[in-house]
Amino acid sequence: MSDEKISREQLIAKSEKPGKDAMKLHPFYQGKIQITSKCVVRNMDDFAIWYTPGVAKPCLAIKDDPLSVYEHTNKGNFVAVVSDGTRVLGLGDIGPEAGLPVMEGKALLFKYLGGVDAFPIMVDTKDPDEIIDFVLKLQPTFGGVNLEDLSQPKCFYILEELRKKAHIPVWHDDQQGTAAVTVAGLINAVKVVNKKLEDVKVAMVGVGASNVRIAHQLFLAGVNPKNVIMCDSKGTLHTEREDAEILATKFKEKWELAQMTNPEKVRGGIPEAMKDADVLIALSKPGPGVILPEWVKLMASKAIVFACANPVPEIYPWDAKEAGATIVATGRSDFPNQVNNSLGFPGIFRGTLDVRAKTITDEMCLAAARELAKVAEDNGIHEDYIIPTMEEWEVFPREAAAVGMKAVEQGVAQITRTRDELLKMAEEKISNARNVIQFLMNEKFIPPAPED
Repeated sequence: MSDEKISREQLIAKSEKPGKDAMKLHPFYQGKIQITSKCVVRNMDDFAIWYTPGVAKPCLAIKDDPLSVYEHTNKGNFVAVVSDGTRVLGLGDIGPEAGLPVMEGKALLFKYLGGVDAFPIMVDTKDPDEIIDFVLKLQPTFGGVNLEDLSQPKCFYILEELRKKAHIPVWHDDQQGTAAVTVAGLINAVKVVNKKLEDVKVAMVGVGASNVRIAHQLFLAGVNPKNVIMCDSKGTLHTEREDAEILATKFKEKWELAQMTNPEKVRGGIPEAMKDADVLIALSKPGPGVILPEWVKLMASKAIVFACANPVPEIYPWDAKEAGATIVATGRSDFPNQVNNSLGFPGIFRGTLDVRAKTITDEMCLAAARELAKVAEDNGIHEDYIIPTMEEWEVFPREAAAVGMKAVEQGVAQITRTRDELLKMAEEKISNARNVIQFLMNEKFIPPAPED
């Protein structure tokens, strides 16, 4: 057996270890989050303040001034993570109960990386209008809503309607969060290979929620739509496809992109889309084998490959590199260049909540992307480091400040703060959240994980 063969087997074994560990530690802890108090309880007399009779006073104050709920309660830091479990981490429609471990993990990341108190809420309905109605009814409690793992095309409709109707910020992380982080990675990747966003040819594999929003964020960042070819399960996207009428009537987001991209109407499948492309952005279905090495060889020199399907990328990084890619990114933390929305949503929501923004605009997402890219650039970008890692916790306060400032600039913030104020607030809240978790671990209130 060759050294190369052994190396590949070791890499694959390493990539499978998180799943094996998850099956041990999830039942050990029986969940990843819990509720604990943030106020003093010096003795039982304090409950006369926190509950009856004292609590009647803040209740009446809120009745007279509804916005004072942000002063008397934690509403301004509560985020609901809402999902129906119809499109979970590349696993598909596995149902609301099966999706709960993912949403708990999301809530943990919100707290640890953003200092945000998030709650997983799985809904037992697939009806988009029922989900919209449910989310609107949550507004008295929450300062924001994170939609997660909703199947398409209803995810587009749900987000669009909620952004119109809700008076708190609602976003879909699989769309906006993934897009922000992907754009951040590409901003630096093109710098490493000495190319420019406005010039690169981009192949996009998958036209689901993530890549639809990534495409629009790329255009906002400077990529020319005419240099983009998108490819779904039926082939390259263009206005003369046999199913054009179906796209136009039932998949308006795809149809819009068909009109904007691929002006030469390149026909075929993934290899035809990738031919001579400078960049591949794949968010399709778990691999390996979805993207083949011989297709990477068709790309332009100094090719950039983002293979971001979960839980396994469309092509393993070492195979893409061997086929000629200069930069390879995936959605996994155990490979270099993790392009994962965990780098986005904690900081973006932190900044959004701290200025009490009414919505999260595309420009706020782009501000986050540019700040993410700037953090990595400040640290020295190279082929295996185009985007910060979650270990670099200073990313999140900087991202929060950038988002908050953009919200103020756009007039969607209800509180005006300076960049320094936003940076300090975010640093304090995130640091506090991390310190609390560390304290609970040190004092064994969170028991140590069992060793292998």
